[in-house]
Amino acid sequence: MISKKKPARKKKNHNKALLSRKEFMQIAGATGAAAVFTQLITSGPLSPEAIQGIGERSHANAEGESKYAWCMAIDLSACIGCQYCVWACQATNDVPENGMRWNVGFPERTENGTDFFMTRPCLHCEEAPCVKVCPVGATWIRKDGIVAMDYKRCIGCRYCEVACPYDVRRFNWKPSINENPYQPDWGSGEVERRPRGVVEKCTFCSHRIDRGLALGLTPGIDREATPACVNVCPVNARVFGNHNDPQSPLSKFVQEKDTFRLREDFGTEPKVHYVRPEKEGS
Repeated sequence: MISKKKPARKKKNHNKALLSRKEFMQIAGATGAAAVFTQLITSGPLSPEAIQGIGERSHANAEGESKYAWCMAIDLSACIGCQYCVWACQATNDVPENGMRWNVGFPERTENGTDFFMTRPCLHCEEAPCVKVCPVGATWIRKDGIVAMDYKRCIGCRYCEVACPYDVRRFNWKPSINENPYQPDWGSGEVERRPRGVVEKCTFCSHRIDRGLALGLTPGIDREATPACVNVCPVNARVFGNHNDPQSPLSKFVQEKDTFRLREDFGTEPKVHYVRPEKEGS
């Protein structure tokens, strides 16, 4: 009697997949074509080689503290609402004029009836929600506290935009092909224009900071190493500097003024300090 040979059982693969089929189809649809997604998987930001370094980048601060902790202060009682800071940011960072604003500005009124102009760059949170939700490590916190972006790694999922409680991230829906209307009156483009399909945001003009430090300059004091929005303010309502240096303009300002940070109850530990638009008791 001939016994039938049982088919060999397939070995179970206990390695968890990087992405489920549902996730695959969702992201493939968002980018417009499965071919683009395939390229991301094989050689792009989702490749095994790229994924390997995400954890290391996300925990860069664990390697050791930096002597720099860049922060900004905005005096709402001094701001005159000229919007020079907004326009200088648009020009210097070559931000397209299609609904994009790295530096958000709008008129506001206090409960006591005091009108003021509210401006809000990226707050570069110490506990940044955007960093925690990014699936590919396209946004991370540098040792000096700046929340940075890698536009080549970004897959446009917009998780960071949704997670940001301060509404300071913008998705680039359209290709930036038009001339920047703020150049050259408010500055020249100093960084490469971002491609369509990525999330953009304020960087504290980190390119200026890094270049300035390499040249021996002091951000917050030397204009070439200081964010454009700070330099352009005609009433010095913005102050920038190293919070780790007690003699920096920023440290002195925070020590002398009664400041607050936006929605500190969120636990995000933002790096932007504000002076209230009205004096106490007014």
